[in-house]
Amino acid sequence: MSSMIAVTTTELDERQPLLHNPLSLSNEEVEISNTPSTSSSNASPPPTQRLLSLDVFRGLTVALMILVDDAGGAFPCINHSPWFGVTLADFVMPFFLFVVGVSISLALKKVSSKSLATKKVILRTIKLFLLGLVLQGGYFHGRHDLTYGIDVGKIRLMGVLQRISIGYLFAAMSEIWLVDSITVDSPMTFVKKYYIQWMIAFLFCTFYICLLYGLYVPDWEFEVPSTNLFGYEFGTKIVNCAVKGSLEPPCNAVGLIDRFFLGEHHLYQHPVYRRTKQCSVNSPDYGPLPPSSPGWCLAPFDPEGILSSLMAAITCFLGLQFGHILVHFKGHMQRLCLWSVYSFIILFTGYVFELLGIPFCKPLYTLSYMCITAGASGLALTIIFYIVSLSFEYYLINI
Repeated sequence: MSSMIAVTTTELDERQPLLHNPLSLSNEEVEISNTPSTSSSNASPPPTQRLLSLDVFRGLTVALMILVDDAGGAFPCINHSPWFGVTLADFVMPFFLFVVGVSISLALKKVSSKSLATKKVILRTIKLFLLGLVLQGGYFHGRHDLTYGIDVGKIRLMGVLQRISIGYLFAAMSEIWLVDSITVDSPMTFVKKYYIQWMIAFLFCTFYICLLYGLYVPDWEFEVPSTNLFGYEFGTKIVNCAVKGSLEPPCNAVGLIDRFFLGEHHLYQHPVYRRTKQCSVNSPDYGPLPPSSPGWCLAPFDPEGILSSLMAAITCFLGLQFGHILVHFKGHMQRLCLWSVYSFIILFTGYVFELLGIPFCKPLYTLSYMCITAGASGLALTIIFYIVSLSFEYYLINI
């Protein structure tokens, strides 16, 4: 997570005391003019205004990322969960994805040209994906090796930035092409304007669940590298699966799809399940293999794989809907109430899924994990928005 960056846009702070001047909106930013609309053409450019609470949320998420990256080794309890369960570090990725969704709703509040906006979204997605390949693609030859550079045969194809780019692409394209051009003046028109996005999100979830529980996972094999640090004899190992619907590390559909489409050598080679009790004597921290450890403990697995990234995109969709509330509802208390209600509903839904047998699991990005972290993201934004709004109003009163 150390190479994580946030997709940023320029947003509108619609606090009522600032809105005394006309507004003009472009595809990328919202500008607040300091002069009347009849001002001369040689007037100075209008300043930009940001949504302060979203900036604070983004900054706190970066701080949390740094905390768990630096202190996670010393305090495994805040490090990523080895497989099932949720820890503090497991909220970082959903927070970033949620912020991306909120930002998209503000940046694409009005789209003058859908084709131009689509081009910009695709270019930004490609840039972010390629940046992820460079920063997180894995294996670089060292300075003292015979060659220097990226080993294309072992480069990691997926990663944190690649996942963000996928979520950004799906959410932004839906905001450009799947929104009705009607004016929102009632709850019914609000639902009508965005109901297609909700249908797409529901189809994504259904598709994910069908593959996760319905795809047959056969036996598979992998190569144990000769340079492994655990003294495990290298060679080809066979993992016995022949199951359907398993969520355990060796035999899940998420890993099957990644091995098929990406290939074993292009997956993350140090997965978190090496900190489970089956694979580490120091669990929940990394450590030597137990005497009776299964062979799959050294198998690769990508926590930002293809199928799990599809479910991660739903977090962007939910952030998008929270941004819609910000755009269409102007009262602070109205926004806070709606955000709070929706956040608790999403949280409750996540716990219900967990009780029904869908465990919290970040590497698989299960439906329960998606709901619990998205609900927490909404609550965090609500609290930050409330605190920042109070602080800003107190500042206005006392200046």
